[in-house]
Amino acid sequence: MYPRANTLGLIIKDNQILLEEQEGKHSKGIGHYYRPIGGTIELGERSNETLLREFNEELGVEVVIKKYITCLENIFKIDENIGHEITQIYLVDFKDNNLYQKECFTVVEGYKTTYAKWVLKEEIISGDKILYPNGLTELLKEEVFR
Repeated sequence: MYPRANTLGLIIKDNQILLEEQEGKHSKGIGHYYRPIGGTIELGERSNETLLREFNEELGVEVVIKKYITCLENIFKIDENIGHEITQIYLVDFKDNNLYQKECFTVVEGYKTTYAKWVLKEEIISGDKILYPNGLTELLKEEVFR
């Protein structure tokens, strides 16, 4: 198995972040966890292009990239399986400002349907809600997303 290159986009509204809610087994246990919208970078595709494509495929919306934030390397273990992601993180905005008024978005990825919703930054920082990839919570504490 090789590291997976992916990209994630953060959309921030007031003190909230748009995050996909998932449920299942993860590296910190079993239950709900959250992740920004994004996905795997395809061969020959730049990470910013991946991000635009993923928002369109998963949410059916267009976004504008505001700025590149950083690269996170996430090595984790679920049961006996080791995962390794190299993740490009961007700050993005909706092209359509009316989308900031929506409370919930349906996320369609293949045969799987989940939901993205606005989550208070404090819930992530306090540990009430688990955020992946590892290292992203620490970045939120540093206020790098302004």
